[in-house]
Amino acid sequence: MVTLGGDAVAQVKDTVFDAEAGRITGFTLSGRGLLSGPLRQSLPWSAVHALGHDAVVIRDRRELADTAAVVARREAAQGRVLGARVLTDAGADVGTVLDVVVEGGDSGRVVGFRVAASKDLAPGSRRRRRQVYVPRGETLAVSGRALVMPADAVRHVVGGLAELAALTGGGPGRRSGPESGEGPLS
Repeated sequence: MVTLGGDAVAQVKDTVFDAEAGRITGFTLSGRGLLSGPLRQSLPWSAVHALGHDAVVIRDRRELADTAAVVARREAAQGRVLGARVLTDAGADVGTVLDVVVEGGDSGRVVGFRVAASKDLAPGSRRRRRQVYVPRGETLAVSGRALVMPADAVRHVVGGLAELAALTGGGPGRRSGPESGEGPLS
């Protein structure tokens, strides 16, 4: 995460996701060093100036807020998004969330997830398994350390960001990352 002036402020540790609204409400942060732990301050979505493939840009570090204020909802406090397991409502393992794909613009609407595919979804050795993009869908549930999606959503798994944008009707916006208009958060 950097300021408009180019100062590196922190690293995004995780995404605060409001599953009911289907959008990002903020980010928890960690320090910049290898052994740095979590920061006591977090970034509310309203303070994001731009969201790109490689960075979250803010106007000024004074826009950071107390973590308790950013993670105010009970669901957000209990569930992580990055590193969470993705399961279907039929109990099938889809994989692990690597990144969140956000619609261009200022809504913070999550359109999908970049997932390290499970062995069931993409057979082969762990090294050879691929990363796929899974659309969010309208009935995604976040519980504890897992995202649960409808079983039929697996039919819509795609191999690239451009395919996900076409599938979800994504388009360019003020907070865009790659040319598809969506930007994963890493």
